[in-house]
Amino acid sequence: MFKNFVIYLLCLIPWLFSYFIPIDYSYFNRIKVPFFTPPSYFYGIFWTITYLLIALTIYFIVTNYKFREIPKSYKITLLINYLFNQSFTILFFILKNNFLGFISCLGTFISALFLYEETSLLQNKKKNLLDLYILLSLFATILSLTIYLLNI
Repeated sequence: MFKNFVIYLLCLIPWLFSYFIPIDYSYFNRIKVPFFTPPSYFYGIFWTITYLLIALTIYFIVTNYKFREIPKSYKITLLINYLFNQSFTILFFILKNNFLGFISCLGTFISALFLYEETSLLQNKKKNLLDLYILLSLFATILSLTIYLLNI
């Protein structure tokens, strides 16, 4: 039981990395945002839930397969998705680049679709744990594009 919890934590911790990056929230308050921008607490709640679910899908895969049995395509897709996902905080809040923030969101959404497919090949029933991720990354992409266009 404890071993499973540790494995799950090891799957989760990398996804929480961006929470530890110091962010200039005043930047977000200075730019134009669309009317459908959710309140700030929305992000913390829904991205945390999403990361918990992503980690759960990874946990199911790493506990049901030996590392060498996990297809290279899954590992690469997961890595690409992770890098796009984590890059948003740096690109948008630290570099204050709305366009690159949009590219990060778009890359996250597209790679999340591939991750969904790769997960379905390994753990078909567990792929549904990624539904929220797909929806949230699509919403983030639309929001990010709108922010970029409003602030050109």
